[in-house]
Amino acid sequence: MNDWKKIAITPSMAIRDVMEVIDKGCVQIALVVDENDHLLGTVTDGDIRRAILQGNGLKTEIADFMNANPLAGLLDEYPSAWQRTMMRHGLRHLPLLDAQGRITQLAVLNPPEEPQRNNIVVLMAGGLGSRLRPLTDDTPKPLLEVGGKAILETIIESFIAQGFYRFRLCINYRGEMIRNHFGNGERWNINIEYIEEQQRMGTAGALSLLPEIPEAPFFIMNSDLLTKVDFVRLLAFHQQQKNIVTVCVREHRHQIPYGVVKLNEHRIVELKEKPTRYSFVNAGIYVIEPEAIKQIPANQFVDMPDLINKLLDQNLAVGSFPLREYWMDVGKLEDFQQAGIDYSKQFE
Repeated sequence: MNDWKKIAITPSMAIRDVMEVIDKGCVQIALVVDENDHLLGTVTDGDIRRAILQGNGLKTEIADFMNANPLAGLLDEYPSAWQRTMMRHGLRHLPLLDAQGRITQLAVLNPPEEPQRNNIVVLMAGGLGSRLRPLTDDTPKPLLEVGGKAILETIIESFIAQGFYRFRLCINYRGEMIRNHFGNGERWNINIEYIEEQQRMGTAGALSLLPEIPEAPFFIMNSDLLTKVDFVRLLAFHQQQKNIVTVCVREHRHQIPYGVVKLNEHRIVELKEKPTRYSFVNAGIYVIEPEAIKQIPANQFVDMPDLINKLLDQNLAVGSFPLREYWMDVGKLEDFQQAGIDYSKQFE
């Protein structure tokens, strides 16, 4: 990457501003530099996730949690040396320095082909898609096309690209259309099996219909999501944290359209005009340990919040994984239309 200055930041920048730089740079890293382009540190999506999970606010300066001792390569080395350094240290990017120690380029890892991963991927594809009517009157939501391809097909191909090949599709509304479209997965050289809900079971309740309990942590994902999530990293995070469930979360911003008043009895102590509130919301992607299935009653409607609250009542570890990558819930018409605009940039 020769145009590295697109991802250059100063150590005094706030987390929120750095997030925007990383998003626009599309390489999941930012380079912290001084006024002479000397490398001071690096910031990755993972650094930001850890900072947020540790309770840092979005106004925190990046200097407080950047990697202040990053590895770097030399511009006059062979590219093979850069690749070996990145492979040896598990890096995706390596800043390249000239003889004066200034950044000149950013090398990008050319990874080997992804190994096959045995973890099962359960995709919830049985919803009515009521908010997208009339588009879903004759077509199930997972088969609606964004960018000229069915939403569910894009989801499955994202998993395939990261080495996953065992899929279970939970179907109900117009399920035969989904079955006819994907078959047994032979077209993609993967395995697809179907879980048919005779009645609405909820996101967690459908898991009670699995013919056998998975032997390893598995994914659950809604089939109306388009995302660039690194599923391998998500799985590794889940295992490192020893969670029984890991929930992907996304920051949601909401601007209150009025001036908000803070009162102490009848006196006004603060007045903020149209403030913006920030919250983390459920992104509809989960990694679950097999033993969690034992907590789900058979043939009953159980939504994922019901299961998670049950696990929390038992003091079991339920973790969060903040999403930094592209994510879009296409359940509403305006978001479906926006996804069509975003598709060529994100998935082609």
